[in-house]
This record gives sequence, C-alpha cells and structure tokens, in this order.
Amino acid sequence: MIAGYPWFGDWGRDTMISLPGLTLATGRREWGRDILLTFARFVDRGMLPNVFPGAGDKPEYNTVDASLWFFEAWRAYLEASGDRESLAQVFLTLAGIVDSQLQGTRYGIHVDPKDALVIAGEPGVQLTWMDAKVGDWVVTPRIGKPVEINALWYNALCVMTAFAEALGRPAQPYRGLAERVRASFSRFADERTGGLCDVLDGPSDDDRSVRPNQIFPVSLLHSPLPPATQAQIVALVGRRLLTSYGLRSLSADHPDYKPHYTGDPWHRDGAYHQGTVWAWLLGHYALAEYRVHGDADSALERIAAMRDHLFDAELGTISEIFEAESPHFPSGTPAQAWSVACVLEAWWRIKRAIAVSKR
Repeated sequence: MIAGYPWFGDWGRDTMISLPGLTLATGRREWGRDILLTFARFVDRGMLPNVFPGAGDKPEYNTVDASLWFFEAWRAYLEASGDRESLAQVFLTLAGIVDSQLQGTRYGIHVDPKDALVIAGEPGVQLTWMDAKVGDWVVTPRIGKPVEINALWYNALCVMTAFAEALGRPAQPYRGLAERVRASFSRFADERTGGLCDVLDGPSDDDRSVRPNQIFPVSLLHSPLPPATQAQIVALVGRRLLTSYGLRSLSADHPDYKPHYTGDPWHRDGAYHQGTVWAWLLGHYALAEYRVHGDADSALERIAAMRDHLFDAELGTISEIFEAESPHFPSGTPAQAWSVACVLEAWWRIKRAIAVSKR
C-alpha cells in the first residue's frame, strides 16, 4: 500500500490503519491476509517497521503505534474472514509484541509498571503519527503517555484476549492487564474541557492540548471509557476540531495553532500537526459519533462531503490534508491511502450495522 501518491512509500503505520478499508471493505480479503503475514515477518523487538524495506534496504523501526494498529488490522481481518488458520500462524508473533511492550524496546517504549500504560519517546525522535520533523526540530515530540497509544494498547489487549480464547490458549494474562489499563485510563480525564489530555507524564507535565487523538478511545471497538465520557469527547471534538473534510490537528484557541499550510518546508511542517485538517480522522469521528448516538444517517452524513472532494483535487480519490480554515483547500499528497481507507471503512461498517439492525 502506497501511503501517499506520489511522494510516500509503503509505510507500516499507514498500511495497518488503511488495511480494513482498502482490502476488507472492498472484498479483497486475500490481499489483506497476504499483507498482514508479510509484515509479520518483519516484526523485530516487538515493533513493525515504519518504513517498509525495499530491495537491499534495512527497515526503520521508529514508530510506537504501527505494532498496535497491527492488532486492530488482524482483528478486522478475522472478523471479516474467520480465518483461524492464519491467526494460529501469527499468534506467537502477536504475543511477542505484547511481551516487548512489557519488557521495553527501542526509543524508551515500555509499559509503566505503576499504571500499566505505555510510555514512549526520547529527545530528537518522533514516534506517533504526528511525526513532523524539520532538521533537529521535532514539532510535536509527544514524549510520555500519548492518549491514542494507550487506547490502542487497551484495544490490543482485548483483541489478544479474544484471540487466545478462540485458539484455546491462556487468556487471563491479557484480560487482567487490559483491566489494569482500563482502570488507569481515567488519568487522562481533563476536567477543564470534559475531554482527555493528549499526553500524560511528559517532560513538562501533562499536555492538555485539545487534539483529535482523543477520538480513538471512542472509535476503536474496545473502549476503556464509560459511555458518558465517550459522549463528552465526541461533543468536544465536534465543537473544537470538526470540519467538513476531517478533524483539525489542534484547536484554534491554542497559541501554537497554524491556520494555513503554506510556504517553505519549515513553515509547512510547522503547521502539519498544529491545526491542519486530516481527512483520515473523519472516518474515525463518524464511527465514534455513531457509537455514541446510534444515528446511522447522521454518521453517514459526516463523510458525505467527500463525495464533492472527489472532483476537487486528484479525481476519484481523497487528499492527505486540508487547510484548517474555510474553505479548507486540499493539500499534501493528492491521493492518500488512509484518507481513502478510513472513509471507506466508516461507510462500510455503518452500512453493515444498518443491515444487521434490519434483520
């Protein structure tokens, strides 16, 4: 999967996020299986490569979330295919990823024994999807315990519980650890906004910026949050970050907010995750809104604006990013895998839920 045409290659994080929408929602289960099994061969110290190696190249393992999205991609594939044979083939690899999180791996990535949350990061590196770097300047380092990483960690442990049960293997270690993470997740609560902190236990204390990363504890199948908190998050993100084409990467009232993605690389990368709208997040917002309110028509309407965008930039596909301010001009790569995939996946899942409800 090409993360973004024409400038980006096949990246681990983008592939795992995109896989359900580009292979399962489109009926290409065999492609999904082959991609998952191929990436499984490159797991090293519990990490998936962020940049998939070309011929003769070495993989780069500078991502904290690709391996956690790997669990969600497998969950989605198993849900669609029921392929226990492939699950049995990869189970020990998945178990090894969990063990590596517990023992610690590259870039300070490890589970904090005090609260069972994942902590990650070192000066000079960017490990989450907000990964802009200009020279030595890491724009959003997010060192500490990022909210979406720990939502993915909780989801992965719940997925492993179900996988172990399906294969007749011990599930209690995963179940017990997931319960610890769920109990600790309340630490992310930000009483001032009614939402969640973006990062806990960072070098300069907690980061309470209003960012879209808090939507994942709602959009993922396994949420560590009670329903009332999920509803508060959807409402907050809807008020402060939602646009027609995605979610802003930072709320407009923050001093670091950048309304325009323009200029030289220094200015563009400085705005990349500081307000710029990301299309892939629209699908997650739609799924979160549907989960909270159960209104399928409203959730589908959220992604309907993309119908018009198919004629705005590169025909028939969805751009990587949009400017933070209206009229939200498209920018970045004109054909972005996860932009297309997450809109498709949200549409597919909501349509399937409607069909099930009518049976």
